[in-house]
Formats: sequence, C-alpha cells, structure tokens
Amino acid sequence: MKRVLKHYLEGAAIFFIAPALLLIGSTAAQAQSSDNDGCSNSTLKGDYAFTVSGQIFVPNGPVVQREGVAMTNFDGEGNLSQVDFVLSSPNAPAPPGTSPVDSVTGFHTEEKGTYTVHSDCTGTFTIKSPNLTTSTGSSIPGAIIVVQFVLSNGGRSIHTVVSSLTPAGAPGPVPALIRSEGHKLGSRRELERRSG
Repeated sequence: MKRVLKHYLEGAAIFFIAPALLLIGSTAAQAQSSDNDGCSNSTLKGDYAFTVSGQIFVPNGPVVQREGVAMTNFDGEGNLSQVDFVLSSPNAPAPPGTSPVDSVTGFHTEEKGTYTVHSDCTGTFTIKSPNLTTSTGSSIPGAIIVVQFVLSNGGRSIHTVVSSLTPAGAPGPVPALIRSEGHKLGSRRELERRSG
C-alpha cells in the first residue's frame, strides 16, 4: 500500500510541477525577449562614427566595390545630417556631376534625412544627398539611400544594411549589398566613466 501511495504522489507531483516549470520558463523567455523593448527616436541621439563597405551592381555594367567612413548626427527626434568619405573601385563609372565637399577634410557634406526607431530597437533611415552640379552647370538629383538598422549596447551601437540605393540622377534603385557599423562618440569623461 505504501508503495502504491508513493508512486501516486510522485505522479501527482510531476503532473502539477511540470506545467508550473513550463510556465516559469515561458515567463522568463518573454522577459528576455522584451529586454530591448522601449527604444524610440530619442534612443538614437548624438554623433555616430560609421565604417561602410559593400558592392553596387551597376545595371549592364561592372560590380563596384565601395569602402568608406561617415559621421552621422541623429537629433533624437527623427532627423539626421551626415558627412562621408567613400571610395569606389577603379572600374566605377564617373559620377554625373559634383557634390558639395568640405575643402579641408574632403568629406561630402549637406547629406540630410529622417529616421524612425521602433520599440524593439529596429528601425530605418533615409539619406538624401544634395543635388549634383554637372559640367554644364545644370543640377541633377542626388543619391537616395534607405537603410534598415538594429540598435545595440543601449543605443550606442548601430548595425545597418542598405535596403534601397538610388544613385545620383538614376531613374530608380539599383541592386546593392552594402552594410555599415556605427558607434556613438562620447566625451573623454564619459569614456573614462564607462571603462573604470
């Protein structure tokens, strides 16, 4: 009789404890998946230094390798401004005009755009380059770049992939595989506080 009662109690314990463990595990998984919830446009604020690399697949033309750096300022309210210095492989077609360049640094200037950060710390931004001036003095639309991104490190790091690239003067987007990594700049005092 004791043996039967013991088996009955063990079975009942498993019957009641197993669902409770599943519930606890499910709650922990939900809590972990929501650790990044709470991002907004204000999470992405300040100056971010980017490295950029990838390829552009010119229709009926060569595959162009791109490497560069950029400095982007996000205002915390959905607007951005950027300067960049990007090199193309020697087989790249010549640009259809010239864009504004800082005479001291050589960086392209006057790039502006908008961004949206979702609560799960994903988002998108669009960069519009200024119009180019052709050799005849006329103006053509600048490049438009649409980027998908993920924030990490409390919004201090941003990981991006270009989802649409329309070159200057082009009628529409061209295929591209371009990614970038960005990190928020900080003051020396802030960096010392974070490291020590």
